[in-house]
Amino acid sequence: MDFITVIDILGTASFAISGVLTAMNKRMDAFGILIIAAVTSVGGGTLRDVLIGKTPVTWMLDMTFIYVIMIASVIAVLFRQQLRYVRRSLFLFDTIGIALYTTAGVQIGLGADLHPIICILLGTMSACFGGVLRDILCNEIPVIFRKEIYATACITGGVVYLVMHHLKLPTELTTIAAGLAVIAVRIPAVIFKWRLPSVYRFPEETH
Repeated sequence: MDFITVIDILGTASFAISGVLTAMNKRMDAFGILIIAAVTSVGGGTLRDVLIGKTPVTWMLDMTFIYVIMIASVIAVLFRQQLRYVRRSLFLFDTIGIALYTTAGVQIGLGADLHPIICILLGTMSACFGGVLRDILCNEIPVIFRKEIYATACITGGVVYLVMHHLKLPTELTTIAAGLAVIAVRIPAVIFKWRLPSVYRFPEETH
């Protein structure tokens, strides 16, 4: 099993738990929980593979991903009492998921000889798309479309990956550093409520 596959599997598990937590918060039944977990965990990887012309997509060729989704979903349901702080747990697993998928996406983009900027975009889209699908299906405004620092964290991680790759540092070290960069931006952004500036201002009300 190569290093990218390991990262993909870890990201799949994190996003599956994230999907389960969101679905349980919406009081869905067992089928709904499993569907949300699956869509959240493989949505980004599916988009990534389709964009680079890799079909069938990765999870269709390796049943490991299906098993990981099922096991992660069962674990999340069984330990729901330990994960009772749903918002905090959702945030944690979602952050881990985007960190892992960002690094995997950038690495795959480089392997496909894409331009560095396209590699960053590929990593960012693959990291965010599963969460977008999860939120839409759960009738929530996707996090990426709010003022929260989300895609920006992925872009930061992608830049770190490219810089370290250019310096020819070991792939494992590069992946870990880029993933930590995503987490290091995302967590303080939520704690300290950092926001991107808005380009729109509501006009003052006239009386």
